[in-house]
Amino acid sequence: MYCTRSYLEHIDQVIDKGPYKNSWNSLGQYQVPQWFKDSKFGIFIHWGVYSVPAFSNEWYPRNMYIQDSPEFKHHIQTYGEHAKFGYKDLIPLFTGDQFDPEEWADLFEKAGAKYVVPVAEHHDGFQMYRSRLSKYNAYEMGPKRDVLGELSAAFEKRGMLHCASSHRAAHWFFMGHGRLFPSDIREPLVRGDLYWPAQPEADLQDLFSQPEPSQEYLEDWLLRCCEIVDRYRPRLFYFDWWIHHQAFKPYLKKFAAYYYNRMLEWGEDGVITYKHDAFMFGTAVVDVERGQFAEAKPYVWQTDTAVAKNSWCYTEQNVYKSSRQIISDLVDIVSKNGTLLLNIGPRADGTIPPEDTAILLDIGRWLKVNGEAIFGSRVWRVSQEGPTKIPEGQFTDHEEKKFTSEDIRFTVNGSHLYATVLHYPLDGAVTIKSLGARDAASKPYFHGIIRDVTALGFPEKISWQRSAEGLEIRTRTVSSEFPVVLKIKID
Repeated sequence: MYCTRSYLEHIDQVIDKGPYKNSWNSLGQYQVPQWFKDSKFGIFIHWGVYSVPAFSNEWYPRNMYIQDSPEFKHHIQTYGEHAKFGYKDLIPLFTGDQFDPEEWADLFEKAGAKYVVPVAEHHDGFQMYRSRLSKYNAYEMGPKRDVLGELSAAFEKRGMLHCASSHRAAHWFFMGHGRLFPSDIREPLVRGDLYWPAQPEADLQDLFSQPEPSQEYLEDWLLRCCEIVDRYRPRLFYFDWWIHHQAFKPYLKKFAAYYYNRMLEWGEDGVITYKHDAFMFGTAVVDVERGQFAEAKPYVWQTDTAVAKNSWCYTEQNVYKSSRQIISDLVDIVSKNGTLLLNIGPRADGTIPPEDTAILLDIGRWLKVNGEAIFGSRVWRVSQEGPTKIPEGQFTDHEEKKFTSEDIRFTVNGSHLYATVLHYPLDGAVTIKSLGARDAASKPYFHGIIRDVTALGFPEKISWQRSAEGLEIRTRTVSSEFPVVLKIKID
């Protein structure tokens, strides 16, 4: 085990010696690296002990201790009383006996992902990596494998950047309901235990709610995050919510300074993503959970969502989005200067469900043909046109959007403008209004020269002309259930 005090002193020394200090003024020097601006598409992985019950969602460890909840009733019916069989007793059932990091990496490569973010530690407090801070980790229990380490090596071999996420902040109260009735959480709790500290649940939306994490817990949180950095060197460090609580602010600054300094020390450039204004704007990358922005932004941002509508982890009740919806959302997000981080949930045995696999392969096939409109692209002066409105903000992606042939998204890459028609019409007639050939006095969106128009993935020679109404395109054989990309050569 680490000497806690000496590791904290080490963190301070790295900050003292490096260019980044633990202040927003200093962290404001940060610049988002080019690799992230170009990547556009990554894979998120929720896999842990919560995958064993495969019931409801990844909040099972919290909700199973809330009396009369569906998870509470399911637990008693399936495993028995909580005092005799608690969440910790699921760990031996989390075997991962069919876990093959090479197979996962092969699938993600086929999907076209440029970076991959496995959950290193979720709210449940079980670490999916080798740790010297707690024995409750996948290297010593359950699969008895360094899951994060093995995945990181497999991703790197295929040119995908390996990353990590921490959801540890909410663990402060996550298991607290188990202290309200006879359960295994009533036992004495000490630092390093799976359930520690299991405090009363705070107001989840109150930035100043009480009780708040103790100094001991906050230091432990910082050490766990820095241990992931030192052991695995993740190119992106994703934070889930509750780090926005005021108690975390000094520790967030310390972590960011430590992470950015360590990455510079290793000759690499890293990214931190965050939600809910936890970080000062400009010191890390904004993330929108299960949603997106309605308009293009001048700054790079990320959305994280899942292939399933109801859960981030595998459950037997998962309701899946269509591949078309996800690909359309990817196009919309990229046109607005965003990046899509798409989550899948493996089963407890380490196999990836066929529904997840099918969606990823559909995305990969589409990107293989149309990737030039996505990877390395930039926003155009107009990001979108068409009647379908995109809802703004988080948790807005559960309903599939009904796009029409007039809904078009734009990106630029090199000497080409890409106009992606989100629902290509059966009659092959498309008018891109943003490219109308009006007189200069009317200030059109585009007043340059169009040399040629092609449809990616289709050999047909495109018939096109510019009118006052727009760039009018007529095709005979172009047809797809997925968005169609029109590649426009311009001068």
